[in-house]
Amino acid sequence: MRVLLRILAPLLGLAIAAAGVLVVIEVVAAWVRTPATTGLLVPWPDWRTSLDTLTWSDAPVPGIAIGVGVLGLLLVLLGLLARRRDVALTSPTPEVTVTTSPRVLARLVGRRVRATDGVAAASVTATGTKISVGAQAWNDASSALRSDVGTSVGELLDELPLARRPRVAVTVQERKGPR
Repeated sequence: MRVLLRILAPLLGLAIAAAGVLVVIEVVAAWVRTPATTGLLVPWPDWRTSLDTLTWSDAPVPGIAIGVGVLGLLLVLLGLLARRRDVALTSPTPEVTVTTSPRVLARLVGRRVRATDGVAAASVTATGTKISVGAQAWNDASSALRSDVGTSVGELLDELPLARRPRVAVTVQERKGPR
């Protein structure tokens, strides 16, 4: 979502800037030319005569209004959904807010899981509410290894100053092939 927002924001900014430049050019051209019967780049008088005949109940007006409203609502929702999802840490003082990214939390957990005996590889994803650990075992994917990995992750989470402890989900699979 954030990538889409990073692409969409400059495009909308350029469109608004181009419209502003166009308005400035048209205003300066109208000041310079005494009988401003036509626009320099945009046919404003023709547009005005076309718009003078429209009323609010004509067919294209409500459709355009609804389309603009829906587009605006989609842009607001896109902006709200693209916010950063930081993991809150306990603050040393009330005036200070301390956060970390989910990527950093996943890296910390991944290092701890890979250091556990019997784990060949691991993949970790983290959010502020959940940590998912996928570990691969050399020998058998036993429940003992799952509990060892869960305990190791739990000890790490106890060491970290997290404001809210996330849930931990551990899955262990047997790794195929020679060791």
